[in-house]
Amino acid sequence: MPLHLPKFTSRLGKAVQKYGARWALGLALTMAAFFNVEGWLHSDTIERMDTFAAGLRMRLEKPQLDPRIVIVDIDDKSLTEVGRFPWSRNVMANLVSQLTEKYQVAAVGFDVSFPEPDTSSGYDVLQKLAMGELKQVPGLDRQLERLQPQMDYDGLLAAAIKGRPVVLGYNLSGTQTKGVLPKPAFTEEVLNGRVLDAYEVAGYEANIKRLQDAAATAGIFTAMPDRDGVVRSTALLQKVGKGYYPTLSLATAAVALQARSISPLFEGTVDSLSEAQKRNGGLEAIGLFHAEGNIRIPVGEGLTTTVQFRGRGGPQGGAYRYVSATDVLKGAVPQEVLEGAIVLVGTTAPGLNDLRATPVNAEYPGVEIHANMIQSILDGSFKVRPSDAVVAEKLQVLVIGLALTLALPVLAPVWSILLSLSAAAAAAAINFHFYTAYDYVLNVAVILLLVLALFIMNVAWGYFFEVRRGRALVSRFGEYVAPELVAEMAEDPEKYNMDGESRELTVMFVDVRGFTTISEGLTPKALREYINLYLTAMSTDIRDSHRGTLDKYIGDAVMAFWGAPVAFPDHASRGVATALLMQASAHRLNDDFIKRGWPELKIGIGLNTGPMHVGDMGSQIRRAYTVMGDAVNLGSRLEGITKVYGVGICVGEMTRAAAPEFAYRELDLVRVKGKNEPVAIFEPVGLDKDIAEADRAELARWNETLALLRGQQWDQAQAAIDALDAQHPRGLYKLYTERVAHYRAHPPGPDWDGVTTFETK
Repeated sequence: MPLHLPKFTSRLGKAVQKYGARWALGLALTMAAFFNVEGWLHSDTIERMDTFAAGLRMRLEKPQLDPRIVIVDIDDKSLTEVGRFPWSRNVMANLVSQLTEKYQVAAVGFDVSFPEPDTSSGYDVLQKLAMGELKQVPGLDRQLERLQPQMDYDGLLAAAIKGRPVVLGYNLSGTQTKGVLPKPAFTEEVLNGRVLDAYEVAGYEANIKRLQDAAATAGIFTAMPDRDGVVRSTALLQKVGKGYYPTLSLATAAVALQARSISPLFEGTVDSLSEAQKRNGGLEAIGLFHAEGNIRIPVGEGLTTTVQFRGRGGPQGGAYRYVSATDVLKGAVPQEVLEGAIVLVGTTAPGLNDLRATPVNAEYPGVEIHANMIQSILDGSFKVRPSDAVVAEKLQVLVIGLALTLALPVLAPVWSILLSLSAAAAAAAINFHFYTAYDYVLNVAVILLLVLALFIMNVAWGYFFEVRRGRALVSRFGEYVAPELVAEMAEDPEKYNMDGESRELTVMFVDVRGFTTISEGLTPKALREYINLYLTAMSTDIRDSHRGTLDKYIGDAVMAFWGAPVAFPDHASRGVATALLMQASAHRLNDDFIKRGWPELKIGIGLNTGPMHVGDMGSQIRRAYTVMGDAVNLGSRLEGITKVYGVGICVGEMTRAAAPEFAYRELDLVRVKGKNEPVAIFEPVGLDKDIAEADRAELARWNETLALLRGQQWDQAQAAIDALDAQHPRGLYKLYTERVAHYRAHPPGPDWDGVTTFETK
C-alpha cells in the first residue's frame, strides 16, 4: 500500500499535538528509571523495594523437604527431659556417639560452642577436698584417679568426636581471644600477592583446645544482618590474621563431602586485572574440591553469598526435618531418618536466643540458616546477580517504558488498566522465571514503579485535563444534544468547542397552530401541563431519536439543527426523518389531549439546509450555542408558510436535494420576505421506498398539474386539481383552486415566472 506522506504527516502532527505532552513526560519517567538502573540515580526506597521483592520471591517458592539435612533440635521437650542448657559435656558426648556410631551420619555440625572447660561433674571440687580436708581418708586419691575418666566430661566429648566427622562452631568478634582456632581453609601465601575483599576480625571466642584438636574442623557462626536487622546473606570466609576461615555451613559441607580443600578460584593474572578487579584479586568464586569434582560458590563483596531461604523455618517450615535431641539420646529416632544425613545440632527454644529475622520469617532458627547454605552447596545452586543483570534490567525498562509511554495516552481507561497490569505481570514473570530457572537475581522494583508511575500519570492527566474537559463539554452541550452523543463527544473533547464557524447544517423550526386560542381556553395549570407534554415529546424526537441539537424554546416554538457540534454527513436526512416522527408524535398527543377535553394540537415544521454560522453566541450576560444566517431565516419562513399551504412540514430545495431517500410533494416556487431569489418548497411524504403506488401516482399527477399551472393552462389545470381533490381532499388543492380563479380574473401576463411572493414573515 503506498504511503500518503501528507496525510501521514497530518495525522502525526495531530497526534503529537494531542499526546505530545504525555509522551514527553512518559519518556522522562522512562529515562529516570533507566538512569536508576545504570546507578546514576540511586534511591534507598527502590533498593528497599527490591529487597522486599527478593524476600517475596523466596516466600513464593514452595519448599521441598530435603532428607539429606536433618536438624537435631535442642527444643523445649529436650530441655524438660535433660535439663537446662548448656548441657554437661557428657550429655553432648552421648549425643555425638549416638549420631556417629548408631546412626552413622555423614557429618555433625554444632551450632553451639564450647569456649570454656566443663566442671559440672564436680571432679575438681573432689580433687581439692582430697588434697585438703579429706587428705587423711584412705584410698581416696586412688578412687578419684579411677573415676577421673568418667568425670572428665571434656575428655568424654573429645573422645566421642575424635576421628568422627564432627564440626564445632565458634564466634568471631571484637579483639579479645578465647579458645583455639581451627586450621584455616587457606592463608595469604596461596594468594600469590592477591588481596581478597574479606571481613577481617581480630578477636574470637573459639572452642577449648582439647575439643578443637579432637574435632575434624570448626566453622564460624556468621549472621550478618543488613541495616534493617534482617539476615539476607552470609560471609563464606572471614579473615583472622593471615588465615581465611570458613563458616559452619561451608566447613560442615566440606567434611560431609570429604573435601580435599577449600580454595579461591581466580581469573587471569594479577598483572592482567583492572584496578576494580585487583581490589578483590580477580576472585571468581570459592571452590570446594572433593572426590567427585568441585563446587563453585559465587561470592560478592566481603566474600558473601546470598542465603536462599527455603520454607518458613522451624519444625513446621517444610524444608528440613527436625528431630528432638532427647529422642536422639534415647535412640528413638528411626534409623532411616538420620543415617547418611548431614546433622546440624542447634536450638529453636525461644529462651536460648538463636532466632534471627529473615526475609521469610521474623523468628527464623539460626541453625536453619546454615542448613540452607549447606543445601545450596550440595546442589551447587546459588542465587546470584549475573554480570549482565544491569543490561537485562535496562532492556526491560526501555521496552516496557516506551511501549506504555506511547500506548497509554491513546487507549481508553479499561485498556490502559489491562495493558499496565499485563506489563507489570510480564516484568514480574520474567524476573521470577530467571530466579527459579537460572538462579539469577534481577531487580524488578524500578520496572514495576515505572509501570505504576506511567499509569498514574496518564490517569491523573486524564482526570485533570480530559475528564474535566469532558465534564465541561457535558455542561456545555448536555442540554443541547442526546446523552449518548455527549458521551461520544467526551471521548475526544478537543474536536468539539463552541467557537464560531461556518458549515452546512439543517435547521428546523416548529410551532403550534393557534396557540393563542389554546392558551385562552386552558387554565394556567392545564396550559403548563399541555406545553410540557408537547415540548417533551418534540424534544425527545429531536435530541434522542435522531441526535439533533436542541437549540431553544421560543414560547411554544422549538428550534433545532443537525450537523453540529457533531458533524453528520446525513444531517438533512436526520432532519426530515425527525420532522415526520414529530408529526406522528403530535397526532398521538392530540388524541390524548382531546380525551382530556383540551384543545386540538397541530404543529407546523419548517426545515432548511444550507451554510450557517454556528457557535456560542450572545452577550456577556447570556450566551447560547445556536445558528445564524440566511439559511436559518429561510427555515423560519418555511415554518410559517406551512399554514398557507395546509401542510405539516415544509422543506427547502437544498434539504430535498440532500435527503433524496424521501419522497416529496412540491408545493410552490416562493420568494419569501427578505430574499430576492425564489426557492422551491416541498412537503416530505415519507421514505420513497415505503410510498404506496396510489400515493406515487398522486404525486406524479400533481407534478403534471403544476406544469399546467405554470403554463397558464387554467382550464386543464383546474380539471386536474378537481380530479385530485375528489380522490384525496387536501388544503393544498383548495389553495390552488382559489389561485386558478384569481389568475383567470387577473391573468399574470406572458412573463410570469410562476413564483409566489410573500410580503410578510
